[in-house]
Amino acid sequence: MENILELQSVCKKFPKSDFSLDNITFSLPYGAILGFVGENGAGKTTTIGCILNTISKDSGTIKLFGRAMLDQDTGLREKIGVVYDGDNFPNYWTAGQLSQIMDGFYKQWDPSLFMKYLEEFRLPARQKIKHFSRGMAMKLAIAAALSHHPQLLILDEATSGLDPALREEMLDVFLDFVQEENHSILLSSHITSDLEKIADYIAFIHNGKLIKMVSKNELVYHYAVMRCKESQFLEIDADDMITWRRRDYQIDVLVSDRKEAQRKYKNVVIDHVSVDEIFLMLVKGERP
Repeated sequence: MENILELQSVCKKFPKSDFSLDNITFSLPYGAILGFVGENGAGKTTTIGCILNTISKDSGTIKLFGRAMLDQDTGLREKIGVVYDGDNFPNYWTAGQLSQIMDGFYKQWDPSLFMKYLEEFRLPARQKIKHFSRGMAMKLAIAAALSHHPQLLILDEATSGLDPALREEMLDVFLDFVQEENHSILLSSHITSDLEKIADYIAFIHNGKLIKMVSKNELVYHYAVMRCKESQFLEIDADDMITWRRRDYQIDVLVSDRKEAQRKYKNVVIDHVSVDEIFLMLVKGERP
């Protein structure tokens, strides 16, 4: 079995709004981190809701660990750790009370591992969650997600709003998690710099549509932007372009083969490109 998660042609319409998920298809291999990139409202949280079966999809198939997850599949849910952006637990609980309650939900709940994470993350066991900072609350949610020994972590904007040092600490935790070959992470985020550090694959979603999925190594080592004058742009073969965007006195062209572009267009400036710029060009650029 190669993939821990598979989505095939998943659709979801919301009759009271103009938004819909439109044929979302991607897969997450075992032992990998998939960054799920999109602006607010792009469909990341809706997709995650469909994966977790908290939102009923209209059509398509979703497989976790090789099979569809039904409402009664508590065994599958045991294998999934989930962290949402925002409040994950009632704020009148303490971390110690949370452990007792989670022990009743998960057969695999490990209170000693949870206490280890509390110590590692410098979180007080007896303080009410309402007195935690945002960073502390997010670390608590991640500790809880990890303490029932899941194989798949689903993180919905889990690093959003955290300071850079704390984000770096959490990214190290995620990298440690996927050292186990049967562990994977789906990390929804609009902080593309985080994904550049740890993701193996990146999927771009916009207006409910998946517009690109590619390995991070391909993005880093092969994708590039050609900075063209008007005359240079007119000479570029349309088959070499992914998308292009006019910027003041130049035209930026996104290409997927930097070396080939350098060979064919010797007088054009060709730059390495960040995930953030790739996303902006995919969303705002024009197709050849």
